[in-house]
Amino acid sequence: MKKIFSLFGSLFFVAIFAQKLDNIQSGEVLNYRIHYGFLNAGTATLTTNKTTFRGNPHFHVKGVGKSTGLVKTFFPVNDVYESYMNYETGLPSYYIRNVKEGKYTQHLETSFNHDSLTLTIADKEKPSNPPKTLKSVKGIQDMLSAFYFLRSFDVGEIKVGKQFQLNVWIDDELFPFQLKVAGIENVKTKFGSISCLKIIPSVISGRVFKAKEGVTLWVTNDGNHIPVAIKAELAVGSLKADLDGYQNVKYPLNFQ
Repeated sequence: MKKIFSLFGSLFFVAIFAQKLDNIQSGEVLNYRIHYGFLNAGTATLTTNKTTFRGNPHFHVKGVGKSTGLVKTFFPVNDVYESYMNYETGLPSYYIRNVKEGKYTQHLETSFNHDSLTLTIADKEKPSNPPKTLKSVKGIQDMLSAFYFLRSFDVGEIKVGKQFQLNVWIDDELFPFQLKVAGIENVKTKFGSISCLKIIPSVISGRVFKAKEGVTLWVTNDGNHIPVAIKAELAVGSLKADLDGYQNVKYPLNFQ
C-alpha cells in the first residue's frame, strides 16, 4: 500500500505540445472513490481555481488523497499535491508534493524554468539542504498538470488510434510515457452510463505495475475529457478509481 495515492496521481498523461487551457473552468471540483482490491481504500479530490502566479494567469490545481475505513486504520494516508499551471501554455510553473503515507513523509517543491530547460527542487523537510537545480526537457509536465493538459484538447481532437509522447515529473524523477487512444466505450457510473475514450498509457513494468500496459483510463468523450474510471494492475493487487462527484465542469455531462 505504500505510496498508493501517489499512483493515483500518476495515471493521467498527455501530449507534449503547449496548449491553452480553455476547456477548464475555475471552481471545478472532481471527487473520486478509490478501491484497492476489494477494499474501499480512500478518496481523492481535485479542485481548480484561476489565479495569478509570478505575474501571469495560472490555474491553481490542488489534489488531496486520503485513506478511509479499514485501510486508514492500518495505513493512514494524507497526500496533498498542488500545481500552478500557466493558463496560456498549459505547462507547470510550480509543483508541490506533500505526502504522509504511514510512516513515510515527503515534502518537495519544484520550480520549472521552461526557457532554460531546468527545474529546481527544494526539500521542505530538510530546509538546511540547499535547493538543487537539474536539467529538464521541453514540454515537461508534473502529475497534476499532465492530467489537466489532456483536457485542453477540444472534442474530436483525441481520436481512436492516436498516440502521444510525454515526459512527466513524478516525485523527484523524470518518467517518459506513451499514451494511446484504444477505443470508445460506454462506462457505467453512479450517475449513469457515459461515452468514454479508452486510453492506455505505457508504463515501466516491474517497479510498480504488473505489465507495461497495466493501466487503463476512461475519459468522457466530450470537451471536458474528465476521467470517469481508472484501473491499474499493480505488482501487488489492483487499484481502481471511480468518479464519485463533480461540480462546475464547463460542459454538461451526458449521462444516460
